[in-house]
Amino acid sequence: MKINLNTTIIMLFNRIFKISSFFLVILLIGCGEKEIKEEVVLRPVKYSEVTYLGGDKARRFSGTAQTEKIINLSFRSSGIVTKLDMKLGQKVKKGDLLGTLDNVSARLNYESSIESKNSSESQMNTAKLALNRMRTLYEKGSASLSDYESAKNSYRTAVASFESAKRSVAIQQDQIQFGYLYAPEDGVIASVSAEVDENVSPGQTVGVLNAGTAIEIALGLPESVINAVKKDMKVKVSFTAIADQTFNAIITEVAPALDANTSTYPITVMVTDSDERIKSGMAANVLFEFVDEDLSKNVIVVPASAVGEDGKGRFVFLVEGEGDTAKVKKQGVTIGDLTSQGFEVTEGLKVGQKIATAGLQTLLDGQEVKLN
Repeated sequence: MKINLNTTIIMLFNRIFKISSFFLVILLIGCGEKEIKEEVVLRPVKYSEVTYLGGDKARRFSGTAQTEKIINLSFRSSGIVTKLDMKLGQKVKKGDLLGTLDNVSARLNYESSIESKNSSESQMNTAKLALNRMRTLYEKGSASLSDYESAKNSYRTAVASFESAKRSVAIQQDQIQFGYLYAPEDGVIASVSAEVDENVSPGQTVGVLNAGTAIEIALGLPESVINAVKKDMKVKVSFTAIADQTFNAIITEVAPALDANTSTYPITVMVTDSDERIKSGMAANVLFEFVDEDLSKNVIVVPASAVGEDGKGRFVFLVEGEGDTAKVKKQGVTIGDLTSQGFEVTEGLKVGQKIATAGLQTLLDGQEVKLN
């Protein structure tokens, strides 16, 4: 009886062990499958931007955005900064006091010029009295003509000296005013490069004021494209900090000569679309579309490999985002003639959009991809 009981207990433990082992294996397999599912490999996708027919001549150049009016702020005299009311991003109005100097030297020079003026005035008055006395004596015949002429010359010299001293006082008074820094225009403080108790010299930049409202981009173009660029030509601008959006711009300046330092032709582009997100200092890309002038109208064209077809008609895959965050979106299009550059697209696309150009059969709507 004892043997049967022990045998039963052993069989029961064996069965429990087998069942536990089975569930443990299932659990491990499930965890392994979960880990495998979390490893997502993004499919690399080739892409291109939608352009106009003739867009094979489109070129993109990089530059930096800045306001069209940048003013370097500086004092017109030397001294130690005693006050500096400037902070980054601070909005100022024309005439606001931004900084002051100790002005010790200018004040001493001013006081000295006052003393010189008073001395010159006294000498002038003395010379005038001497002239009047000499005139009276000359009229009475008690003084010679040469003595009278000498008195007149002394008076003229004294008057000239007094006028010079007065001008010196005005100049020294201006020198004191040069120790005060006022905002020359309405704007925003873009940088501050000095501190209180710092000794500055005339013309030394202590800050930068962005006084403009329009955004400009300075570029250097190679000689291969400069002849195709004209003033008032329209271009497109995109900013690295503002994803998936382009802005209209116009060329305002084209240099007629090569810049020897960069070996390029400097031009200036002004953004005509206003947007508060565009800030001075942002990296910008300017797209020049050198479209053939013989074309009667602007026609959008895409590579033939970018166009697919299903039961609903022709389509392309739009690429939205950049890098590891990019996704593809299926977009129906209406196509026209086939050209040397690809299919003309009459509906469904805009210039500047990104589209996948290969492997359409393996892409799914909304799929995450990596741009190649």
